[in-house]
Amino acid sequence: MVQPAKPLAGVKVLELGTLIAGPFCTRILAEFGAEVIKVESPDGGDPLRQWRKLHEGTSLWWSVQARNKRSFTANLKDPDGLAAVRRLAAEADIVVENFRPGVLEKLGLGWNVLSAANPGLVMVRLSGFGQTGPYKDRPGFGAIGESMGGLRYITGFPDRPPVRTGISIGDSIAALWAAIGALMALRHREVNGGAGQVVDVALYEAVFAMMESMVPEFDVAGFVRERTGNVMPGITPSNTHTTRDGRHIIIGGNGDAIFKRLMNAIGRSDLADDASLGNNAGRDARADELYAAIDAWVREHDGDAVLAAMEAAQVPASAVLSVADMFKDAQFIARDMFEQVNLPGGQPMKIPGIVPKLSDTPGSTEWLGPKLGEHTDEILASLGYAPQEIAALREKGAV
Repeated sequence: MVQPAKPLAGVKVLELGTLIAGPFCTRILAEFGAEVIKVESPDGGDPLRQWRKLHEGTSLWWSVQARNKRSFTANLKDPDGLAAVRRLAAEADIVVENFRPGVLEKLGLGWNVLSAANPGLVMVRLSGFGQTGPYKDRPGFGAIGESMGGLRYITGFPDRPPVRTGISIGDSIAALWAAIGALMALRHREVNGGAGQVVDVALYEAVFAMMESMVPEFDVAGFVRERTGNVMPGITPSNTHTTRDGRHIIIGGNGDAIFKRLMNAIGRSDLADDASLGNNAGRDARADELYAAIDAWVREHDGDAVLAAMEAAQVPASAVLSVADMFKDAQFIARDMFEQVNLPGGQPMKIPGIVPKLSDTPGSTEWLGPKLGEHTDEILASLGYAPQEIAALREKGAV
């Protein structure tokens, strides 16, 4: 059976990035068929190769973050290494980079140089603070973007300092915006007859864009959103509750009709029929009372019984799942959210499935993150380098 072409088949992407934001953007593109060439330093490559849990000296995270990519090593301090990268950029549809602003310009790989040789190029630039403004030269990781963008300020409990979300969510959010921006710029070029352009993604702005109603509420009402723990102020009830067997269950009963069903499910028809609780404003004014009632009921039941009661009442609810829970969860399994692959030594390993799911042209994992420089020779050959030229480049340390 012939597999349909992936939606980004034929799109050539050059990745000049390390760690999370830039590489996650290109990972998405690679999963859906783009040819992604990842440029790495011959001296160890992307530091992510050594992050977190290792298997035979290489990060397990690397297997996923670099799946479907080709690894090309180039010494960007060597003129011949730079020349090879420029040749790759001249053939690319998209270049993705996450250096600090000005670094590529110093290397001779800035927008003016690359776009002059390739007028249709889309250049995606991810940085802490963007390519302009008084902070542009400052270093910035995901944690900095989360802090400046507003996420950290509202995350946690009011009587404690702000907390992180558990992952570098600022980097990942920026990567999603970068992928969206790249595809919009590519469509403009291909459909509207436009030239290439720069997609400028600042980590703090990527996070800031997710802050819901924060800006108009402050501007019009002077309201500063604060940390509220697990509850959603003004949207009641929505909270985390602990069951008799110690499980944590999220219950969202904040729709008017849903609230009635929730109260009846926990045996509180008096609250379900209370007209003063018929909207969010009324419920929020009595939030403590409502949460106490839900807490009391949940504490008397085991987690499975709570979830079954909520499902029967059509009330949104979920246990707070660990990764161990996910591996056994029927929904994760039914939706193929774990792919079975083999590590280079043959050991089986599960990796996350592809998101989103396209009905006709789905993404897939073609191979795991490559060895450092695994594709350098074949890529150089495709650029027209003769075998003796490739050997000379290797000899001098240019690639």
